Amino acid sequence: MVNKTNFIILILLIILINFPLFSDANEEAQTLLKKDIKILFLGDSLTEGFGVESEEAFPSLLDSMLKQKGYDNVKIINAGISGSTTASAVSRLKWYLKSKPEIRPEILFLALGANDGLRGLSLKAMEQNLNSTIEIAISSGMKVILAGMEIPPNYGVEYTNNFRDVFKALADKHKIAFMPYLLKDVGGFAHLNLPDGVHPNADGYKIVAANVLPYILEKL
Repeated sequence: MVNKTNFIILILLIILINFPLFSDANEEAQTLLKKDIKILFLGDSLTEGFGVESEEAFPSLLDSMLKQKGYDNVKIINAGISGSTTASAVSRLKWYLKSKPEIRPEILFLALGANDGLRGLSLKAMEQNLNSTIEIAISSGMKVILAGMEIPPNYGVEYTNNFRDVFKALADKHKIAFMPYLLKDVGGFAHLNLPDGVHPNADGYKIVAANVLPYILEKL
């Protein structure tokens, strides 16, 4: 007969011997349960990475930064299209929301409006377009980050100020994360932009990515 003390010792030995197996199984289970988080960067040429290699655009740089921090489950979708205005935002977002589960995003980084401003388009229409896009994203359960933009002062003080205020007003209205200026520390600095003075170069995009990163981390 095995007395009570010996029986307890035997059980403890079995647990200690098999603990690594339980640990490995638990780790494997956690990996399987680790859900992919897809981030949609809906923007224009500034998001697409006009004039630089695709891997030098700020969404691609963010992908590398996140992986270095251990976020292997985060998938970046660069939906930047050169020349895009806010008029296309709703239809483009709906396309992704109706896509297959492996494409459907959980987080929206909305960076449109620059071309509206540069073309002197209606700010009321721009606001309505962005507002509708944000509403659809929120109603679909997405987390939203809105990136603000600025335009050169030669468009007139009133238009320039009103343009900037649209983004802040929408962020306040919907209580969403707000990055006041996508090109902070880059816009207006010749050495960080292409010869056109509008689009960042590879060095400029590194700064953009670094500035965007905290907003992304906050939503993960």
